[in-house]
Amino acid sequence: MMIPVVSSIALRYPEHHFTVVSMPLVAPLLKGHANIDFVAFEKRGTHKGFKGIFKLFRQLRKMRHFDYVVDLHDVLRTKILGSLFRVTGTKLLVIDKGRAEKKELIEKGHLQSVQLTSSIERYRVVFSLLGLTIGSVNGGLPFETLTSREPIYATFGTKSGKWIGIAPFSQHIGKQLPFSKIETIIDYFSRQDDIRIFLFGAGEKERQLIDDWIQKYPKTESVVGKLPFDTELLLMKEMDVMLTMDSGNMHLASLVGTPVISVWGATHPYAGFYGMNQPEHNAVQLPLACRPCSIFGNVPCKFGTYECLNAIESKDIVEKMAAYL
Repeated sequence: MMIPVVSSIALRYPEHHFTVVSMPLVAPLLKGHANIDFVAFEKRGTHKGFKGIFKLFRQLRKMRHFDYVVDLHDVLRTKILGSLFRVTGTKLLVIDKGRAEKKELIEKGHLQSVQLTSSIERYRVVFSLLGLTIGSVNGGLPFETLTSREPIYATFGTKSGKWIGIAPFSQHIGKQLPFSKIETIIDYFSRQDDIRIFLFGAGEKERQLIDDWIQKYPKTESVVGKLPFDTELLLMKEMDVMLTMDSGNMHLASLVGTPVISVWGATHPYAGFYGMNQPEHNAVQLPLACRPCSIFGNVPCKFGTYECLNAIESKDIVEKMAAYL
């Protein structure tokens, strides 16, 4: 959700220089900006622990003089890094993540709450404090025009008919639609004429489940490990519609302008993490008073039932997806 904001600001203010520190995966998505440098944060390697943060601080200081440090994460690691810069005279701005509002959302539930400020807007506000403003977030990003589509054509052929993407996985069980329901959706679309299904995931367990599905259902393709990250996003762009959980894939597909049907269980769009430019009605969710019970979906269901996910009907998801086909 940070990528389109930083990209839009860099494009509008070419006279300024930006250095983005983030996970290595992000690097290809910011290529094409002459005024953006990228520094990979190696959480489990060079930059692990306090000593690692100090190494990162020294690494950045050697690159150039920074007028400002903008902390878009506001967690312990970035607090330490920001403090190191501040004591050396660099001005520090920190995002307001709205933690108190989000806590109140959990306590009251969505039936007694309203939509909170989106993370994208929170990112924009931080930069506006520097006088760097943007009217809107750019829909297209430079990496889309710089990344070759040849690997897509070589692996899957040129597009014909309708392509749908399904990213069926989430990090936490509270955001994970039961696989039996996902399989029902795959089964339905695999029986339709002129439709190919692309299954997105990462990791060996996910690969195994996807391999099982592509053996059972015709016109299904596994994307796992077949394309570079930025090329995989361009494949998402080719999808007529994607089904995701409340997950990173929802944001990535939104980043390239693909319609996304997203499934919400323990979490809720009110917290401000909905896919960029996605219509509200594309969120599949039940009006249970206990939702949301978590901002990130990592809190076990207090009833032990996960009704918020188990009671969702596959046919309701199919109907929303079919509207784009």
